[in-house]
Amino acid sequence: MGELLADHTTLRLGGPADRFLTHRDPATWSDLTRDIHRSPAPLYVLGGGSNTIAADTPFRGTVLRIATHGIRTRILDSELVELTVHAGHPLCDLVAYTVAEGLSGIEYLGSIPGTAGAAPVQNTGAYGQQISDVLTRLTAYDWHLGHLVELLPVDCGFGYRTSIFKDRPGRWTILTITVVLARSTSAAPVSYPHLAGILGVPLGAQPPLTEAAHGVLADRSNRGLSLPASGPDARQVGSVFLNPTITGHQARAVRAAGGPVNRSQGSGLRASAGWLLESAGYRPGAQVAPGVYCSSRRTLTLTARRGATSASFDAALRTLAASVFSATTIQLTPEPRRPSSDSTPPSARTGRANFPVQQRTSRSDGYVESL
Repeated sequence: MGELLADHTTLRLGGPADRFLTHRDPATWSDLTRDIHRSPAPLYVLGGGSNTIAADTPFRGTVLRIATHGIRTRILDSELVELTVHAGHPLCDLVAYTVAEGLSGIEYLGSIPGTAGAAPVQNTGAYGQQISDVLTRLTAYDWHLGHLVELLPVDCGFGYRTSIFKDRPGRWTILTITVVLARSTSAAPVSYPHLAGILGVPLGAQPPLTEAAHGVLADRSNRGLSLPASGPDARQVGSVFLNPTITGHQARAVRAAGGPVNRSQGSGLRASAGWLLESAGYRPGAQVAPGVYCSSRRTLTLTARRGATSASFDAALRTLAASVFSATTIQLTPEPRRPSSDSTPPSARTGRANFPVQQRTSRSDGYVESL
């Protein structure tokens, strides 16, 4: 029996993988990709396992866990600092580091589970900040082309909790991200009404950086948004549904019922998925499927407990989405990813076993530099 995916996901669910590899040393990447390309088996790349629902059945392929760590700092000028971060570095550790160093730009992303490399995939965001606000470039391996590429934000198709990496899973594996942050003792302007209330400041205010970061951590913990180390809510993937885009008619109905409606930049009106679930009758702690419950603190997070399986977790997601659609005609979209043995193996994508000299390509200007 292969390595259990249940041992590498925060839900602690998932069957064995035929082959399980861990990438820790950046210097070994070329050898690792060459080995993976030789295999006809499907490939699934895993980060921290916090946004993954792995099937109960075996994964017939290779699972590659990205576990590289490290932050490289470069001072740009008296106001700006550039950080290049390895993809396996925990995002929460990166945020804590920036706050401790007096760098503003991602302080509202504290305690979000997952890795730095996964952040661009989801365009991770919270309290009005998102990773695309500060990202300047990233390095990824293109499994179709068989070499490294450097992508700029304009190449990444960023939107609300999405990117080209999410839309085209399996095409790229992110290896490093580079962000530029501002030296500051103050946090970024508060643009999220809930956060303003928590911090006791008006919208647009810039509270002290450390105070704002600690406020975010406390609020996420109080609202059940953090991933606890133990207890009934420990086995989870965080929020299980995106806040859905809604029509003007639906927005008026939600507002009339007392629900929040927000306007996301570039993506129109959005309702709160958590509020929609509560309006459909679900409450914290409610059982939705065998072994699957709403979090003891919030309905938008599902937890796996004794007797849960990946199949019952999927059934719970379908049940919740169907209930909301029946009550409101609003369709919820699940956030977590699912490893699939049906994906095309890397060797078939490239169509060759021998690879060119690795290159770095910037699609925005066509410039290619040999490494």
